[in-house]
Amino acid sequence: MSISLSPATEDDVRTVSLQLGRPARDVVGIAARCVCGRPTVVSTRPRLADGTPFPTFYYLTHPAATAAVSTLEAEGQMPEFAALLTGDVALAYRAAHEKYIADRESIEVVEEIAGISAGGMPDRVKCLHALVGHALASGPGVNPIGDLALERAAWSPTVCECVETR
Repeated sequence: MSISLSPATEDDVRTVSLQLGRPARDVVGIAARCVCGRPTVVSTRPRLADGTPFPTFYYLTHPAATAAVSTLEAEGQMPEFAALLTGDVALAYRAAHEKYIADRESIEVVEEIAGISAGGMPDRVKCLHALVGHALASGPGVNPIGDLALERAAWSPTVCECVETR
């Protein structure tokens, strides 16, 4: 399975570090960008340089996106999203889980995290940040819960809300 990552430049890594408020670790590439070109979702190596397994392959870094998704979580929308995990939505969510793992394993297979994706997939809704990151990286129609959270968030990937970080 092929994933589409743009190479992370030194400027990208610097921007991600500023977005996160800490040094970016083991960046593989940029999985989604703001319309202005700055990173929105970073892809992180499945095993960090210190040897730690790291299952979160798609990591939402854009401050405005992160804040909007945090608001959804604070509003208690995760149980509502979890209640949708029946029928076709559950099947699509399981497929999203499998794609997430395949994407990560196309970079490196890490036995300790085999079968583990992110965000609670395939049976729970645990972290909307991970699910939105996956939705942005994969495009519409891949992660139904990530897509729904992105639709409800008070942030849009089509409108730049970046603050100058360069």
